[in-house]
Amino acid sequence: MTRYNAEISAGSLLPLESRRIATLLLSNPDPVAWQHAIEVENILQKKTPATARRQARLLQRRLTTLDAQAWRMLAERESEVVIQLLLAAAVKHSQLLGDFMLRVYADRQRRLEPALAPLDWQDFLAECAHHDPDVADWSDSTKAKLREVIVRILVESKYLENSRSMKLTPQSLHPEVRRYLSDHDETYVLDCLERVK
Repeated sequence: MTRYNAEISAGSLLPLESRRIATLLLSNPDPVAWQHAIEVENILQKKTPATARRQARLLQRRLTTLDAQAWRMLAERESEVVIQLLLAAAVKHSQLLGDFMLRVYADRQRRLEPALAPLDWQDFLAECAHHDPDVADWSDSTKAKLREVIVRILVESKYLENSRSMKLTPQSLHPEVRRYLSDHDETYVLDCLERVK
């Protein structure tokens, strides 16, 4: 199995949509109920059923890396908790995102450098290709889209000031998010989210 995939390019954290999918997952829907919610009720408010299906599939795969306790937190808690849990789920779903945070973001932080550099992404992908040769076969457009989505995720989760300055703004985890991740032995995720402080 490959270490990295490009699936994260289908969407950033999508907090509003993720809350709706978390609520749906809590109802333990069968495939018929799932399809009805996504395509007929259009709970994600998308213009076409195909777009709704694609986004729902991404969010389902991302959120099922967590459990019902986290889904309840996503459905009920304040924005800070939701965004941090979604970042944790995105890291669990995409090792590309997690490794970027560990190898590039945390490295810049350790060196007390204020921002990500323009060449960081290309250098990171070249390193990834040593671990997973399939990365070298990704098209330039796929690589560019992945960079765009990963930067957007880091901006949404407040780890970057914005996509222009690329200034590092590392966050402290909400105590309940840290407790949830610790209780579930999510060492890699905690390293990704906290080593960058």
